[in-house]
Amino acid sequence: MIVEFTVGNYRSFKNKVTLSLEAGTVSEFPENTFKVKKLKLLKSAVVYGANASGKSNLLQAISTMREVLLNNFRKQSTNTLPAEPFLLEDSCAQLPCFFQLNFIIDEVLYRYGFEITAEKVSSEWLYRKKANIEKPLFLREEDVIELFPGFEEGKDLEERTLDNGFFLAVCDAFNGAISKKIMHWFNNLSIISGVHHDGYRTQTLEMLENPATHDDLKALISLLDLGFEDLELSKDTPEEPRMLQSISMVAEKSVQYITRSRRKIKTIHKVFDQQGLQMREQKFDLDQMESSGTQKIFDIIGPIFWVLKKGGIAVIDELDAKLHPLLTRAFIRIFNSEENNPQNAQLVFASHDINLLSYGHFRRDQIYFVEKDHFGASNLYSLIEFKEVGQGKIRKDRSFEKDYIQGRYGSIPFLGDFSKLIQQWQGEEKLTAN
Repeated sequence: MIVEFTVGNYRSFKNKVTLSLEAGTVSEFPENTFKVKKLKLLKSAVVYGANASGKSNLLQAISTMREVLLNNFRKQSTNTLPAEPFLLEDSCAQLPCFFQLNFIIDEVLYRYGFEITAEKVSSEWLYRKKANIEKPLFLREEDVIELFPGFEEGKDLEERTLDNGFFLAVCDAFNGAISKKIMHWFNNLSIISGVHHDGYRTQTLEMLENPATHDDLKALISLLDLGFEDLELSKDTPEEPRMLQSISMVAEKSVQYITRSRRKIKTIHKVFDQQGLQMREQKFDLDQMESSGTQKIFDIIGPIFWVLKKGGIAVIDELDAKLHPLLTRAFIRIFNSEENNPQNAQLVFASHDINLLSYGHFRRDQIYFVEKDHFGASNLYSLIEFKEVGQGKIRKDRSFEKDYIQGRYGSIPFLGDFSKLIQQWQGEEKLTAN
């Protein structure tokens, strides 16, 4: 489980910002929370903001932290790290990017983070909290790594760590118990693109073909009421190697070439006579005859189901893209449900669907906003933190959707006067005609 994520000097985030999944003291929708020992955590969080405000950069930061750590041990000393500092202030360009995650494994709270430039890991740290006392397991500053009691697995591995390598990854490679748990946790952190989603279909198909997951996944698909009665999977047919988007959120920048078998998926619909009696069934090709929204759901339902089954974390950019608002709400309610989410899986997603502010059944501490200041730097704040001048904190009985559209919470686009622009165009056209 994620407790909180902090990022700083990365892309549009100049200063450190924190996305917290620790529940606040609000009383609404208690079913949207769960407890791990003394901590009360949120099952989901939504991030709103105008286009180019930094929503995707926030979720991209989580993806970058995961990808750079998991792929690091295979790199050489000459490889660069994906550091992308804030570039709209000269002093930030040479400073390291900051990433930190607080998370729980087996009811133990860990805090792991690092700072990186393109050339090296500037600092790295790992803390563990037991009995309300947080103690370091290792601390690294430049090429100096200090070990503490409880992390004996790191002994004699300091010199094996490259300047551009992570000490945690090295310890995992040498079968360290704690580091292995943490690397597995990062590996199970699911980063899903709501736009470039075709690369996930193989996972959905494999789960449908697996007797251990087939029935439960079919039941989840049925809950979403996509308009068909059943699915039919054909046998594999060979397909030429093709370029697929990477499973990470950096799909538009990072691609991989793979060979896979092409399975035909048919959706089965009922055919009725004029009296409304079912006569037979009709099969539709998923890719040719179903909507792009239905195709997207089929693609991402496998990874989402796996997160729900294992009690993991799904981070999804543009969850609502191509989906009807009711379908988006259905996904959210599945995660917030005690019945359908018994493993307390967590969902973090970015959205433009403002209807969710009224009908998503979100607590105030589950709603986040991203907004850029006049210097191009993104800021992150939650609705529970927001205070109106002279009125204090936002009450739970307010219309969040109406307030947001009216700009009360910021984080919306500031549009110019289109009528003046159109009048200008029309005037230019008349001059040209004359």
